[in-house]
Amino acid sequence: MSVRLKLTLSYAGFLMVAGALLLGVVWLFLLRYVPEELVPSPMVIPDRSALVAAFVPKAALALVFLLIFGLAGGWVLAGSMLAPLTRITNATRLATNGSLSHRIQLEGREDEFRELADAFDVMLERIEANDAEQRRFAANASHELRTPLAITQTLLDVARKDPSRDTGELVDRLHFVNTRAIDLTEAMLLLSRANQGSFSREPVDLSLAAEEATETLIPLAEKHGVNIETSGDMATTVGSHALLLQMTTNLVHNAIVHNLSEHGTVWVTTSLPTSLRPEAVALTVENTGAELTPRLVKTLTEPFQRGSERLRTDHAGVGLGLAIVKSITHAHGGILTLAPRPAGGLRVTVELPTTPHADRSRPRHH
Repeated sequence: MSVRLKLTLSYAGFLMVAGALLLGVVWLFLLRYVPEELVPSPMVIPDRSALVAAFVPKAALALVFLLIFGLAGGWVLAGSMLAPLTRITNATRLATNGSLSHRIQLEGREDEFRELADAFDVMLERIEANDAEQRRFAANASHELRTPLAITQTLLDVARKDPSRDTGELVDRLHFVNTRAIDLTEAMLLLSRANQGSFSREPVDLSLAAEEATETLIPLAEKHGVNIETSGDMATTVGSHALLLQMTTNLVHNAIVHNLSEHGTVWVTTSLPTSLRPEAVALTVENTGAELTPRLVKTLTEPFQRGSERLRTDHAGVGLGLAIVKSITHAHGGILTLAPRPAGGLRVTVELPTTPHADRSRPRHH
């Protein structure tokens, strides 16, 4: 049976029980006081049998009326109550068929059905956004992977047509292209891992992660003529040490590569919770560089987006650095904020939840 039919029968059954109880009350508390046989008198007084003969047919008709009224009224009431559920079901069918742009937008008072419809609309909105992001990522990834493969194919064709060509140069170029393809593949795997959120969690000190990332990238900074300054406090959060270290490394790497051509600076700072964010520690990475517009900054976390022209150097990256940072931040329940610096360059702030009762008494200054 459908839910509507079950509700209808429930309403009608309840109404019948209530009517039977009412008639039973009349029978028990009224008719029992009437004697079975009356003493003859000049006045015509009905006895119990006469009252029963008059009462039972009318009571049966009343019960039949209550049954019909309960069924009809219950059917209408059940249909009215289940109408929002029907709209939600139709929206679910549309979403199953691939129509993610449809929204229920249930009107009326705030009840359980309204809460369910609003939650379903929010879910559809997120699924639609994720679907669009996945489509863009797949298209961009296909383009990015096709480029090194096409270059490799071209180099091999040239080598096959010209056997006398210097193989050393060919091998070097193939090695460079293959390295970039491997880096891109590993970055996409890391991005997928961060999006899935499948990692073990442990206390992680962002200040130590910043130190480790900075020490690893000092040779790159010296090559680019960039000075790195780190400062801040012990900032402990909960998450994957490997992913948070990768996030910090990506931020510092991005700040070094996209900097001034000479005498550039990168500032790496960790901070304790503030009054505005009492339950979050922060990691901030700032760098000097070219002036960026707010519109451009908003696109930097999209996969394969770069703040400047595409560079084909050993450390140009594959365009997934800030996209990976965004995914790792969201996977840890944090907030990522990007803002252009007035003097040029970029300021990136990552706010992550703190660990309960974390010891943050050790200051750190470099």
